[in-house]
Amino acid sequence: MIFKAIEFATKAHSGLYRKGTKIPYITHPLNVAQILIEYECPESVVTAGILHDTLEDTQATVDDIRDAFGYEVADLVNAVSEPNKSDTWENRKAHTIKHLKTASPEVLMISLADKMDNIKKIREDYEKIGNKVWERFNRPKEKQKWYYETLADVFSMRLNDPKTAFLVNHFRSEVNLVFK
Repeated sequence: MIFKAIEFATKAHSGLYRKGTKIPYITHPLNVAQILIEYECPESVVTAGILHDTLEDTQATVDDIRDAFGYEVADLVNAVSEPNKSDTWENRKAHTIKHLKTASPEVLMISLADKMDNIKKIREDYEKIGNKVWERFNRPKEKQKWYYETLADVFSMRLNDPKTAFLVNHFRSEVNLVFK
């Protein structure tokens, strides 16, 4: 199922690049999958991690994912997707934070792996190009700081078992490196 998801995501994200770069977008879902595999997540969670941005950023639908991967994967992908991409950035991020406060452990792990890859890429790019990195985003550094620090707080509250503590602490360290 994982290899099928890689093929599906590669096709869905074809021609797309990471924000402000020439890096093919598919590298992000693969990095998310790697994190989830390293933390011994079930195949359905890894599969959903690979597909996590297909509903938001491609023409794929929940029905497409359900038909190809089943209800469990489709429900996970739907749960980590923003419900209304046309809403304001602030409303979408507030919704994500509220949702994560009660989400399942599987949804939390997919979201944490996603945000971990994002913040690591921001840190790497910040080290290369400095404050120009913030020009890639729809909101300034201070708003990004609020979002990532709040995510770190939610992940710390919700994922505090020994298995995930290292990843949560690593995420908070990356956030601190970028914003402090």
